[in-house]
Amino acid sequence: MTKDYYKILGVSRDASTEEIKKAFHTLAHKHHPYKGGDEKKFKEINEAYQVLSNREKRAQYDQFGHVFEGAAGAQGAGKTGPGFDFGFDFGKDFEFGFGSSNIEEIFEEFFGFGRKRKTKNQGRDIEIELEINLEDTLNEIEKRIPLGKYVICSRCQGKGAEPGTKLKECFTCRGTGEVQQIKETILGSFTRYTTCPQCQGEGKIPEKSCNVCQGEGRIKKEEEIEILIPAGVDTNQIIKVKEKGEAGRRGAKAGDLYVKIFVRPHKVFKRKGDDIYINIPISFTIACLGDEIDIPLLDGKKISLKVPAGTESGKVLRISGKGIPHFSGYGRGDMYVNLIIKTPKNLTKQQKELLEKLKEEGV
Repeated sequence: MTKDYYKILGVSRDASTEEIKKAFHTLAHKHHPYKGGDEKKFKEINEAYQVLSNREKRAQYDQFGHVFEGAAGAQGAGKTGPGFDFGFDFGKDFEFGFGSSNIEEIFEEFFGFGRKRKTKNQGRDIEIELEINLEDTLNEIEKRIPLGKYVICSRCQGKGAEPGTKLKECFTCRGTGEVQQIKETILGSFTRYTTCPQCQGEGKIPEKSCNVCQGEGRIKKEEEIEILIPAGVDTNQIIKVKEKGEAGRRGAKAGDLYVKIFVRPHKVFKRKGDDIYINIPISFTIACLGDEIDIPLLDGKKISLKVPAGTESGKVLRISGKGIPHFSGYGRGDMYVNLIIKTPKNLTKQQKELLEKLKEEGV
């Protein structure tokens, strides 16, 4: 059954790109798994946004109710023709009792087609952790970090061949990148195709391997990575940096970099969601008579706050829009000021006399 992407994002069918983007950011912030949201709902929202934010995909969806990607020659399990999906998926709709979890795995095992596997040459993903200060969450910031990993060999530019030499056809697979295997099963003999172990599926091997990378097309080196951290990020949120993981072998696609964020506790402010809290001590006289006091903000500036007369210790005042920016990019949290009345110590003789008079007056 076709999903209603417009309904998922809560927008009309004639919604503008900006309206779709705004709706996505709001819902993504609400349902993000790292903010306690529903991961399944978050993926559904992201799926809807990926289609409706793309002009071509949206046009296909509006016309057909589906998005047909990879149509050319992409006939596979569950498809009756290039690009047309009639809601039938071997891998999802059936289970098979021959030691494999589904039909798709059976076809992959016996015939060498089905779910596309990640190439051995593709670079690995990298996961790291990064600590930032609470005040860093107020604005989008850029961090540069050194990272030891596989990078593209500068001598051969990732080809694996010594400069001035060529890549030649792999003798083992004859340039196809695959080798044929015959497998005997209870159902009979089956032919399958697997990645060529000699060329790792490329179909070509260096005529002469690069002297630096020994034909790998990559070397281990420390590289400085730029990471753009959005405003409003919180502890345990993960930022994906595309193709900044390890370089692939012989020019294959690089992996991705996943950065897990940790926000250091602040010595003055405490964060709860996108709101921040601060304890401010006030004198007994200010609590009784009221006054205006200066309150520090997270960005280092100050703001004037009016303390009403007769304030009791523990009263909390709200300052709208002075908290952490929402991760969605729209609006900010609030700042809450907890007023605490200081009990005076080491009073002077005059102060004691004045307090005695107030005591006599019943204050």
